[in-house]
Amino acid sequence: MESIQSIKQRFEIIGNDVKLNRAIEKAIQVAPTDISVLVTGESGVGKEAIPKIIHSLSHRKHAKYIAVNCGAIPEGTIDSELFGHEKGAFTGATATRSGYFEVADGGTIFLDEVGELPLTTQVRLLRVLENGEFLKVGSSQVQKTDVRIVAATNVNMFEAIQKEKFREDLYYRLSTVEINIPPLRERKEDIHLLFRKFASDFGQKYKMPTIRLDDDAVQLLLKYRWPGNIRQLRNIAEQVSVLEESRLISLATLNGYLPSSGNTNLPAIVGKEKKEGDFSTEREILYKVLFDMKGDLNDLKKLTLELLKHNDSEKVQEENENLIRKIYGDDEEEYTEQEESPSKILQLPEPYIEKPIVKTPQEDKYHFAEEIEEEETLSLQDKEIELIKKSLERNKGKRKAASAELGISERTLYRKIKQYDL
Repeated sequence: MESIQSIKQRFEIIGNDVKLNRAIEKAIQVAPTDISVLVTGESGVGKEAIPKIIHSLSHRKHAKYIAVNCGAIPEGTIDSELFGHEKGAFTGATATRSGYFEVADGGTIFLDEVGELPLTTQVRLLRVLENGEFLKVGSSQVQKTDVRIVAATNVNMFEAIQKEKFREDLYYRLSTVEINIPPLRERKEDIHLLFRKFASDFGQKYKMPTIRLDDDAVQLLLKYRWPGNIRQLRNIAEQVSVLEESRLISLATLNGYLPSSGNTNLPAIVGKEKKEGDFSTEREILYKVLFDMKGDLNDLKKLTLELLKHNDSEKVQEENENLIRKIYGDDEEEYTEQEESPSKILQLPEPYIEKPIVKTPQEDKYHFAEEIEEEETLSLQDKEIELIKKSLERNKGKRKAASAELGISERTLYRKIKQYDL
């Protein structure tokens, strides 16, 4: 078994990170077997090196090695590319064609961006993994193939499974052994080493002196998040090598090549589960608005009853200040206007009721109390009749619309119409 260091030299892998070494070690250990491997990691971390290591150290090393970018092949033709097609299977199929699984028989297929596969293709791939069988597009003859599949993806597979974009059974078939490549921001000690290697390569390629970074520029290089990982670092090194006349790169110069979005340390919004108070649909928002309106209507009813009972708008306003604020809000101008002329907003007109003649002050006291009770009852009844009449007029006699406006059931409205003979 080859050592990790010799594998790094052979495949030009740079870095001494512990996680990177562990990934290479797992690739070396799994290579002699035929089990499927899933390589995971962010875009640009160098996932394509792992399947090459596995193939070169396996007993299939003398057979074909085919790398397929699943995300780059159109959905309509990917089945034909992978499994082949018969002549006349679809428009443009002028001849029988062998797919990658047939061509790579006895070798290794690297399926890059496997998370982008359509669901129909995933079913076909699952059958190949289970028993090595596949069907060409437009054919009914089952063919056998003996290939080793190494897949790679930068997609969160568990999220894709939850969203039903990837089959769970296929995931467990592919990930018999899972190898994760760490992002560049977690390999701080390797960043400057990689930059120097790229700078040296581009210096030789373009026949110019190799660029160097001063101390401040090195610190900026280490602090940057590198969302594009090694691929982005390589591109930056190439740009600076070609465009800068000075071979000593300062912090300010390097900072001009780094996108500002990646240089921020602000927290990012991550996916979270939906909470009970969150509104995800328009229906829920509408229900919330309706419940709030119903609450405001009940508060208005309560305030109106208080006014009718006490007939003192200032006292009612003082005792129900919080309720008024809740109904009309905290707008300063509106509330000031209410305080200056509360009778304009809160006081209701009193119906004229003839009072009986009283003889003695004592009798007048008791009769006065009785008359207040009767006046309240009549006032409420008159108000209710008036409200029902106006609502029926506005809705052109339609009881259903009027009942909805009044906040009562249609049956209750019908009973009141009969009761008051409206």
